[in-house]
Amino acid sequence: MSDKDPLQDDRGNKDISITNPSGRGEIPTTLRSGATSKVDGEPFLVGENMTGGYGRGPDILNDCTVAVDRGEIAVIVGPNGAGKSTAMKAIFGMLNMHGGRVVLDGEDISALSPQDRVARGMGFVPQVRNIFPSMTVEENLEMGAFIRRDDFRTTMEQVYDLFPILKEKRRQPAGELSGGQRQQVAVGRALMTQPKVLMLDEPTAGVSPIVMDELFDRIIEVARTGIPILMVEQNARQALEIADKGYVLVTGRNAHTGTGKELLADPEVRRSFLGG
Repeated sequence: MSDKDPLQDDRGNKDISITNPSGRGEIPTTLRSGATSKVDGEPFLVGENMTGGYGRGPDILNDCTVAVDRGEIAVIVGPNGAGKSTAMKAIFGMLNMHGGRVVLDGEDISALSPQDRVARGMGFVPQVRNIFPSMTVEENLEMGAFIRRDDFRTTMEQVYDLFPILKEKRRQPAGELSGGQRQQVAVGRALMTQPKVLMLDEPTAGVSPIVMDELFDRIIEVARTGIPILMVEQNARQALEIADKGYVLVTGRNAHTGTGKELLADPEVRRSFLGG
């Protein structure tokens, strides 16, 4: 991370449709996952030496490894076609892998379906088609709680506290919201599962710079509760500024790995991927 705490950085955003008026870093602890059984020294979530592709097509990932630990934000960046979103899909079980493994909280989940991975504690927000547009905001959040058998109303109120505009618009069809607000619905629905880890595939795609900044602030808040966040992001420079760990992929392989601060300071990374 940068020397300056991003949570203390007032970026001058006055967009109240995203801002949390109750203050930053105030997510109730019940949004957090439970105690873990992670093996000492092993990342909480790791996609290790992943090799594979779609169907019978060529390999897109080639011995690729990404990992994130509790309370961390790990960011995957790289050029178009580098395999960033493919790496996320592999970790979520949406890819044919014939090499490597995925371990969550000390358990090898490589053979599990995406549905079973959700039950194990994965929350995944895809880049597109990540809401039910004809359903109301509240119905979308309720869909996120489909695996739960307890009373989830408290969690819903906590999501509304994180994203206040969603409570205001809870009876409105989600498809009528702005791009940034739809992303809030998608993230909120994933949080309704009380995930152990949150995976975001380009959460700021198509939103304005102001909305991007505020979404990043909310992502930082979630990470501060202890939930690991693994994120693919097209806005590489801004994402690395908030990243504890960064992975630069090229043609499905790890090209550079380090802290966000290290990658931002790396001349080769700056020249090749950050515009100098």
